[in-house]
Amino acid sequence: MAEGLSRRRVGTPRELNDEDEGGSRTLTPSTSSVALATANGNETVSKTDRAPMLTLMEETLLLGLKDQEGYLSFWNDSLSYVLRGCMLMELAFRRRIRITKDAFTGMTDLSDRAIEVVSTKPTGEVLLDEALRMIKASETRRSVASWMDLLSGETWNISKAGYQLKQVRERLAKGLVDKGVLRTEKRNFLFFDMATHPVQDPRAKDEVIIRVLDTLNLPRNSALPTRAPGANGGTPPPMLSSASASLLRYNVGQGIGGQAGRLCLAPVSGSRFYRGEETSRFALLRRVCLVAAACAGSVLENPLVHMDMEARDRAVTRAESLMDVYGHWPFKRDSALFAADADGADAGDLMVLEVVAAVICVLRKMDRII
Repeated sequence: MAEGLSRRRVGTPRELNDEDEGGSRTLTPSTSSVALATANGNETVSKTDRAPMLTLMEETLLLGLKDQEGYLSFWNDSLSYVLRGCMLMELAFRRRIRITKDAFTGMTDLSDRAIEVVSTKPTGEVLLDEALRMIKASETRRSVASWMDLLSGETWNISKAGYQLKQVRERLAKGLVDKGVLRTEKRNFLFFDMATHPVQDPRAKDEVIIRVLDTLNLPRNSALPTRAPGANGGTPPPMLSSASASLLRYNVGQGIGGQAGRLCLAPVSGSRFYRGEETSRFALLRRVCLVAAACAGSVLENPLVHMDMEARDRAVTRAESLMDVYGHWPFKRDSALFAADADGADAGDLMVLEVVAAVICVLRKMDRII
């Protein structure tokens, strides 16, 4: 793939304090916790950059995975490309990369501007660390779109084949096995055996689906039919049975955003994989990124398959509208789907928001890329 103009670097990246062994961050003024007043005006919530237990790549993979069969659709040729975009967004959320600013900033689309590494501290996720090393070691600065192409192998240039991340789906599945979400089995497919990864702990996928339904303004109790009774030992999923009151308190036909369909954060009570989500700085924006990745990766309809066609069409339309709002820079703040909680409250958050907007912008153009 032809490279763009060589751009002059202006300024230096903001210095970041690396994370300690426990996963917390020593916060500088630009990444310090933000105290936000709650509804009663008396209590405050400290916003942090702590990453959730599941990455964006793992969440997207879970949405596309067949629960009992343990494999993805053989006809999905877009998911691999989307997973590379999720890696870049995840690196941005962890403040490892940012989009550079140069003399061409005002004349170049955000997705075509180069990205650079601002911290080489390992993330603890093998695939993220491997992608980070590739970006850091590259002698040529490349844009978000270019890195998504190279990491997915979408290039005719043989000299750039070394940038491709191989066996990403299998490695993500094995990572979920290590986290206790999936298990490994072997299935026979006519002439060959293949390792499959059925769902071991259904709570993880249920929590991911509920977050998707919240973002799409669908009632949480519409998640109940997504898992067949009797699966995994013949008993209902533990998460759904223990949190049924939380799931069913929303009326059928109306999501948490109410009739207006506003975007808001409603944490999953009793969550195992998203504990303290309400204290995460970019919790709502992460949900938007998940919906955008699921829509572009053709896995969004999987948790909606039991709904009628009209409900599914409304959900997909809302997902595309979210991609239009947050895949534009600056975000379309005059839109009814824009939420202040999804925007950065600190000047240092700009580095995260720009990368997210650039990746979602590329995902919006998927039909023209693949």
